[in-house]
Parts: sequence; structure tokens; C-alpha cells
Amino acid sequence: MDTEELIDNFSYLTDWEDKYRYLIELGDLMEPFPENEKTPQNKVEGCMSQVWFIHTVQNGKHHFNATSDAHIVRGLEAVLLILINDKTAEEIREINIEQLFIQLGLAENLSPTRRNGFYAMIERIRSLTDNLPIQ
Repeated sequence: MDTEELIDNFSYLTDWEDKYRYLIELGDLMEPFPENEKTPQNKVEGCMSQVWFIHTVQNGKHHFNATSDAHIVRGLEAVLLILINDKTAEEIREINIEQLFIQLGLAENLSPTRRNGFYAMIERIRSLTDNLPIQ
């Protein structure tokens, strides 16, 4: 799935309950996360839930995998990964993740703690990609 398809799919969902269910479905479709990668260095601080990210770079493209112990958070991770996976650092920097979050209708329906956790995940992504040269 790409960003355009994600936006289209969310545009058909007008009810928050439908968006919530779709987020959970997206989370369920994520690639498996290796148990041995649930380490302190891969944990995202600032989230109420347990959240882990791993990151690799191949041929200048960044690839992330993530998991959480909360279904809705896994769905939010899935949205982030759809937006950023397999892009260069420069392409990731150009994505206005916060604006897309609003466009998808997620900003107004999440609790402040979930919203803070979402932004903590964005900061983790930025810290991982900004510490590497643009390739």
C-alpha cells in the first residue's frame, strides 16, 4: 500500500469506529517483529504503550519495522510505516507526517496520550534518519 491508497481508504471512512477498526486491521497486516529485537535500545520512550522500532538502510533506502503491545498503536505504526518505508532520508524529511495525520482524520480522535505517543514515534524516526547522511 502507498500513501495515496492509504489516504483514499481513510477518506471512505467517516465514522471514528470504522477508522479505529481499520487502524487495527493495518496493524495486523504489519510484518512480524522479531522478539529478540524488543530491547531497550529499540524501545521508543514517551509512549504509554510498549513500542519498539528497528531500522535498516539498504541501497540508500530506509526500512523500518515496529510493534507495540497495544492494537491501536500498532495501527498508528502501520500508518507511519506506509508513509516512510523504503524511502531515502531526504524523501522522509520532505513528508509532512503531521499534516497527513490530520488529513486522515486521526488527530481529532486520539487521546492526548496516544497523540503524544504518535509524535514520539515520529521523533524516533527522525532521529534515526537524521543521524545518517542523505543517500
